[in-house]
Amino acid sequence: MHHASDILLTLFIVFVAAQVGGEIAQRLKLPGVVGEIAAGCVIGPSLLGWITPEQTATGTPLDVLSEIGVVLLLFSVGLETRLEDLKKVGKSAFLVGVIGVIVPFAMGALWAHGRGFSWDKSMFVAAAFVATSAGITARVLQELGALQRTESKVILGAAVIDDILAMLLLGVVVSMQGGEGFKPGHLLVVLGEAVGFIAVIGWGGARVMRWNSSWLDKPRHAQSPLLFALALCLGLAYVSTLFGLAAIIGAFLAGMIASETRQQHTLEKQTQPLLTLLTPFFFVITGSKIDLHELASADALWMLLVVTVIAILSKLIGGGLGALSLGRRGATIVGFGMVPRGEVGVVIASLGLAAGVFSNRVYAIIVAMSLLTAMVTPPVLAWLLRHSPENAPPR
Repeated sequence: MHHASDILLTLFIVFVAAQVGGEIAQRLKLPGVVGEIAAGCVIGPSLLGWITPEQTATGTPLDVLSEIGVVLLLFSVGLETRLEDLKKVGKSAFLVGVIGVIVPFAMGALWAHGRGFSWDKSMFVAAAFVATSAGITARVLQELGALQRTESKVILGAAVIDDILAMLLLGVVVSMQGGEGFKPGHLLVVLGEAVGFIAVIGWGGARVMRWNSSWLDKPRHAQSPLLFALALCLGLAYVSTLFGLAAIIGAFLAGMIASETRQQHTLEKQTQPLLTLLTPFFFVITGSKIDLHELASADALWMLLVVTVIAILSKLIGGGLGALSLGRRGATIVGFGMVPRGEVGVVIASLGLAAGVFSNRVYAIIVAMSLLTAMVTPPVLAWLLRHSPENAPPR
């Protein structure tokens, strides 16, 4: 009983710390995720020590809740990503999404390889540079009443493509961590498996669900659509691991499939309480694993500066090149709109730490970079939007 009471106390501390940190961050006009991760740093071993490394080890209650939280987070991201949306975005959005993935991935891989990582591990590091946190940008656009602007539509459309390509890249780099080094033939095989899995499950499942979602209303249980969606989420999360992919990829695909049902909006509302309860555990535990002492040196701070500059410039270049048809100011707005990594970079950093790809220092730097890009973007994007006229519709 004493052990059970200790677990409950720890869960209480983590959950309350997440709420306090998130509230403080939002009052400072920062994303709530920044405050949750900062709260983890405060209550973790680096400062207060209320959470110990033993409590967050693999298989512990905190670790399990953290894993479930991130699986549900990626499920909710997929739930807001419909394949049909890809057909509606214009040429500019497509180019921003594709080039905005290629440039950061290439620059991140070159930097990591230059720091001594093997190519397969360099590509894992590079994956943390790729995915945009569309939620942070969307909140800024919404608060400014700018969701109907041309640049906003391009950003949000590109974010859909960005998310899918990021999940594909993550699947490839996770599968390559077999210790055999970089082999082009092996890369093609892994790429083929990842593409095949995502195409069959994502595209095929979405089409099937689009045609046959009415049966979800037949069971008498009022929550039957949600129960089915959660079962699909957990099931595909497990199946993706059988293919050597990350569990979150299966969860993301499950969300995309569920987004094709007539109950999509109902599912979004029903999953919110689960996300409110469980996802804070992931971000607080992520913060608790950051050893602040790893950043307390000139070399570490220099590395963080370089990584953050690469992260910002690569998205500005990639996103800006894809949006040149909007003019220089419009391309700059789109490029900055794609900068924040937020929770996506944190998720990849956590996977890299668990897989032994990242050292504690690199992990701390990647997470710090994700937070810095999330903090820098809102004020800059708001300034650019306030001082920019409307542009012509995207092609």
